[in-house]
Amino acid sequence: MKALKTILTVLLITISTVSCSSDDDKDAVKYNEENPLDAYMAGSGFSQKAVDVKNSGIYEYGFSFKPTVTGKINSLIVKIPDVNPTLRVTLWDAATKTVIKSETINVATANVTVEKAISPIALTKDKEYFFTVNSDDWINRTKTDGSAATYPIVAGNITITGYAYISSTAAETIFPTNARNTYYAGDVTFKFQQTE
Repeated sequence: MKALKTILTVLLITISTVSCSSDDDKDAVKYNEENPLDAYMAGSGFSQKAVDVKNSGIYEYGFSFKPTVTGKINSLIVKIPDVNPTLRVTLWDAATKTVIKSETINVATANVTVEKAISPIALTKDKEYFFTVNSDDWINRTKTDGSAATYPIVAGNITITGYAYISSTAAETIFPTNARNTYYAGDVTFKFQQTE
């Protein structure tokens, strides 16, 4: 009888432990994904005017940013005004100007948004990154009056710190150094998700 009580006590403790850990999993916070592009365009005023540019020389172009929380990039999003089956998108460490990850996206139809899910890329809070595309096509976005934007621009948990470009080739991946604040060439962005 004593052995049966001991077994029942151990069993009860085990069930309670499993039950509590199961409750903890249900209470874990799952953050929504964010795409910073719309907030960036609204905050900069570059949502006011858009002109398609095609076959205009190959450039590496994009924006620098800092996440205000620890998180990850889950997918890449592009929209360009021409077909490109091998569009290269790159995430850089802005401080060292080194490539963290490059991905190729098949843009099968012009002016259609394409999203590519990727293996998540971890981002560190307050670290500066650069997000670029290598292309001879883009959507040139400006303010109607052509005036400059003021950086930084808060876009949810992403703070956009600038825009830059550099002349390139399809084979090269070169860190952009020509900063501009009177336009944004795109559209290239990502889905970010806070992790803690």
